[in-house]
Amino acid sequence: MMQLKRYCLLLDLKDDAQLIKEYEAYHIAIWPEISRSIKDAGIVSMEIYRVGNRLCMIMEVNEIFSFDAKNEADKANPKVQEWEALMWKYQQALPVAKAGEKWMLAEMIFSI
Repeated sequence: MMQLKRYCLLLDLKDDAQLIKEYEAYHIAIWPEISRSIKDAGIVSMEIYRVGNRLCMIMEVNEIFSFDAKNEADKANPKVQEWEALMWKYQQALPVAKAGEKWMLAEMIFSI
């Protein structure tokens, strides 16, 4: 049986109701190339939740997934680069992010 790993990542949206609405619309009709790049990386499921302008992404990944490999594949994929540039219109880094950081990996502090 395949063992899945779960990751939680956080990011903020710009605090603008119209921009948030547009961002959500893009995710209702995500581009097929983006969906394919997610699945090809070993991401079995991905969910994004929002409260206010804070986003929480939950990913379940299989044994082939690695953040480094996903980053390299994304850099080589023009459609992913186009998507990321477009999404940055709506996103903003968390207050604790370093320059250039977008989605930040959350540390699990509790589980039951």
